[in-house]
Amino acid sequence: MTPADGMLQPQCICLIGAECTGKSTLAQALATHFGGLWVPEHLRTFCDLNGRTPRIDEQAVIMRTQFEQEEQVVALALQTGCGYVFCDSAPLLTAIYSDYYFSDRSLFDCAHALHGRYALTLVLQPDLSWQSDGLQRDSEVVRATVHSRVQRALQAMHVPHIEIQGQHDARLQAAILAVETLTG
Repeated sequence: MTPADGMLQPQCICLIGAECTGKSTLAQALATHFGGLWVPEHLRTFCDLNGRTPRIDEQAVIMRTQFEQEEQVVALALQTGCGYVFCDSAPLLTAIYSDYYFSDRSLFDCAHALHGRYALTLVLQPDLSWQSDGLQRDSEVVRATVHSRVQRALQAMHVPHIEIQGQHDARLQAAILAVETLTG
């Protein structure tokens, strides 16, 4: 609850995973199921608008913009009484990609601090069929490597998380059960 108005603060749920793990689809489905809101991944918007992937000097802006968009949606959820905000990705994933592609670890401290806002972290397993998606997806090898880095980063941060796997409805049901642990 916020002290000023007695309103319940929405629960922010982070969906994190490597490329082609169904984050966007699942975030939207969870928002629909729980009557919540979702925050799209800013990296996708950036790539679509610029026709390219970001450079090293743009990584911090990508991370900050993701966080700012989450803040805007949290404010909207608070105004409208939505109990949940589902975040498609997280600043932590930007830090992981910056390290992977540019050997730049400078974003990790900020990403770790920002990750504390999530009530729950869902780690999406790379068990869906890999599909090319233009600029944002490199290969199954990259997906496996990034997935390992996500797991290591969360373990190093001591962030409790729930792994989500399965195809289609099974994946959605596993995520619904995970979110329900917040109220159970």
